[in-house]
Amino acid sequence: MTEHTSAGSRRRLPPAVVAALVATVVLLLVGAVALVLGLRGTSGTSGRPGLPQSAAAGPVPTSSPVVGASTPAPRAPGTSTATSPGRAATPAAGANGIGAFLEASEPMSIEIPSIGLRSTRFVSLGIQRDGTISVPRTAQEVGLYDAGPTPGQLGPAVIAAHVDTPSGVPGIFYRLGRVAAGDVVRITRQDGSHLTFTVDRVAAFRKTEFPTELVYKGDFTRAEIRLVTCGGPTDSRNEYRDNVVVFGHLTSAT
Repeated sequence: MTEHTSAGSRRRLPPAVVAALVATVVLLLVGAVALVLGLRGTSGTSGRPGLPQSAAAGPVPTSSPVVGASTPAPRAPGTSTATSPGRAATPAAGANGIGAFLEASEPMSIEIPSIGLRSTRFVSLGIQRDGTISVPRTAQEVGLYDAGPTPGQLGPAVIAAHVDTPSGVPGIFYRLGRVAAGDVVRITRQDGSHLTFTVDRVAAFRKTEFPTELVYKGDFTRAEIRLVTCGGPTDSRNEYRDNVVVFGHLTSAT
């Protein structure tokens, strides 16, 4: 694969960029309709999970208001200036207008310091016959959508986990709705790399209006992350009305 320069000459793209672009095209052509509908565990003290302020019945203590759907697009790599502990540094951008990214590698651990979350129990989530993705079998597992990028590759890596169990025992993503823009998510991968993603925004969506394109396709010019769980009020079947989604982008890799 080549690109034309302004002088009319042809310049070959780096192999890693070509591979990323091919993977992007394949994912866009597949276009799987994968809605996260039931992130509640199967075994299990009760309590109300942390929710974005826009979805909770009352105020949720947080350092900044949760950003809703009307918020401008997330910052591009290179615009983050935070330097305080727990904030991420910005990596150098890749060539040809594509942001920094890595080759595929499975996640081994996830950490969100702002809510005291850390887990090493990753499982793979695939597409089911009804077009939805599977969910972790227990409330303490974290699932990576296996038809999408792994964290650090171009595009959104989708990670889902339960908010609680049917009996109310908190799940690993119980406090996910308390995450705020500017917080960091740290991922350690199987290849030994350590990634830091900075949160752009947190939003709650009704499950009947889940933004599949935004969550699963997103921006394939940079490495992004999506963290998904349930939230909002429950119905007569004790099912949550909403999905809570954290959007973030890669800001450092070591």
